[in-house]
Amino acid sequence: MLALLPSMAIVVADLAAAFLFLFGLKRMSSPVTAPSGIAYAGIGMVVAVLASFLYALSVGPEAQAHLWVNIGLALLALAIGGGLAWRSGSKAALTAMPQMVALLNGAGGGAAAAIAAIVLLGGVSAPAALVVTLAGALIGSISLSGSLIAWGKLDGLLKQPLRFKGQQIVNGAAFLVTLITGGYIGFCVLSGTEPLLAMPTVIAIFFALSLLFGVLMTLPIGGADMPVVISVYNAFTGLAVGLEGYSLQNPALMIAGMVVGAAGLMLTLLMARAMNRSVSNILFTNFGVAPKHKHSKIEGELKPVGAGDAGIFMRYAKEVIIVPGYGLAAAQGQQKLYELVKLLQAAEVTVKFAIHPVAGRMPGQMDVLLAEAGVPYDLIFQLEDINPEFETADVALVIGANDVVNPAARSDKSSPIWGMPILNADMAKQVYVIKRGEGKGYAGIVNELFYKDNCNMVYGDAAAVLTQMIEAVRGLGKAAA
Repeated sequence: MLALLPSMAIVVADLAAAFLFLFGLKRMSSPVTAPSGIAYAGIGMVVAVLASFLYALSVGPEAQAHLWVNIGLALLALAIGGGLAWRSGSKAALTAMPQMVALLNGAGGGAAAAIAAIVLLGGVSAPAALVVTLAGALIGSISLSGSLIAWGKLDGLLKQPLRFKGQQIVNGAAFLVTLITGGYIGFCVLSGTEPLLAMPTVIAIFFALSLLFGVLMTLPIGGADMPVVISVYNAFTGLAVGLEGYSLQNPALMIAGMVVGAAGLMLTLLMARAMNRSVSNILFTNFGVAPKHKHSKIEGELKPVGAGDAGIFMRYAKEVIIVPGYGLAAAQGQQKLYELVKLLQAAEVTVKFAIHPVAGRMPGQMDVLLAEAGVPYDLIFQLEDINPEFETADVALVIGANDVVNPAARSDKSSPIWGMPILNADMAKQVYVIKRGEGKGYAGIVNELFYKDNCNMVYGDAAAVLTQMIEAVRGLGKAAA
């Protein structure tokens, strides 16, 4: 009976951890309860990690000689990993969150691949377990190398997508060779056939090919597709972790992995829908390759206006809809924006925020940005809820957003963003766009909105421009404050 206690404790701890993961995820569905949801999921992770040390109580005689060395190494790894995570997490700016998510996705995939490598090198003979382990190894390796490339693109280290003629054929051939190598490992193990090379060498080749395919898959993808890439690799990591949980017969890994994989899949579907692209198109055809675009002639001209004039105009408006974009995050102007909003509200101006599903560099980034500034949740609206209100709004204030408000998505069938649901900011009576300059968005096309008669450009850093707007509104007197 005493010998069964460690196993029973591990099962109970794993189930408790899984429950905390699920409960935390449920609470993350609302901005109000999301902080506590993150805390519950974190507690679940601590429980799962501590439970892993219980395996030391039931190891075989061979492992007993190295027991304390292995425990020491595990504690050292926890200290190094935890220290690095604490340091990077506390110092990372909100604009760097996409890069951090990409790295964490890669770390999860790498962990799953490492588990698979240990299982394969240790020997696995059950057919189902072998297939699952190989699948987890493949998916985890792709997630690791692909996420690292995504991180490089998001961090500006890889500025241009790498594309060449016949690239899809090369990628397909690389994937086929990887599958054949994995199949060869399975055949040798199950049939007892001696491989042409030593088995560890064949396994190393399989992992190298898997990592290479992850790189080849991600290199041609442009910046506009990065939100989808992040969610795809999130799903990959979860699936890999779940598969390796099956190999280890670990309930916590299986449940957590499947939940993460399902959440990543749902997020991928959401992003694909928001970009008007099918998942099959994203994964199996021209993933990341923008359609050729014949630039249509845009009539009109850019009309710059002073920040103070725009601020005063909004002060006397009845309804203002604000469209935040990555430029707001890059300038760290969310606090100044909310300060301006409170001044407008004091002057009895109705203010609402319009969020596009792919605004910023990752899903939910704008929601987090506004929450960080203290913006009430009831002022924040998603695309389908806010779009009908633009036609009656006096002002649409666009801050650092580009492709998500480009009318070409509705009017130009040759545009790369044709058919993508956009925020109808151009339908407001007056539009002000805060931008650093005349640069293009991720899609690499000119924004027709900027040239419309009802649109004025306010050039400058978002935080500095918003400060000038605040000063102009305050200068009107107590009625505005």
